Amino acid sequence: MHGGVLTGWLLMALCAVSGAYCLLRARTGTPQERRTARSEALMGFGMAAMAVPAAVLSPPDWAWAVYAVLFGVAALRALLPALRGGHHLHHLVGSLAMVYMALAMAPAITGSGGGGHAGHGAAAGAGGIPLLTGALLVYYAFYVLGSAGRLLPGTVLAPAGGTGGGRGPGGFGGGTDSRPELTTACRLTMGIGMFAMLLTL
Repeated sequence: MHGGVLTGWLLMALCAVSGAYCLLRARTGTPQERRTARSEALMGFGMAAMAVPAAVLSPPDWAWAVYAVLFGVAALRALLPALRGGHHLHHLVGSLAMVYMALAMAPAITGSGGGGHAGHGAAAGAGGIPLLTGALLVYYAFYVLGSAGRLLPGTVLAPAGGTGGGRGPGGFGGGTDSRPELTTACRLTMGIGMFAMLLTL
């Protein structure tokens, strides 16, 4: 990221911890809640891998194609559930955003000889469509604000997956696990991470 190596390490650590917590959540709950937790774990670990500072590890050029295919498959899996709304719609947007960032950072597309990952490390020039990047930045800004608002004292947390009683930020579901505030905090962390990564495009 443009903030330097320390910022990249911090983002990587936060996303990795969020992904690990989502894996723990995937052990319990309804099948839908476990599926949601696994999707969020994939997102967290994928973001952590993309946030590793380029000065430490510059992935091979083919890694960006792997990211694009992996999250493309995740987007396809989220497509039908997303039609029902709820948090699945956010998973679809997040997976498509990861595909977009992987393609934008790929050296074959950006033409950067030093590897696409450099865009997440120093101030290397990554590619991207400004209008699409701006739309995603607006989406994640509102998502982060909504998630942060749900962590304020006195806020009622909604059931997960968009089923049942309320909705989360932007109409997305919250969590029904024993520590719903941690679930919301993880989603907030990943939303901030996605916003920060989009800023590098």
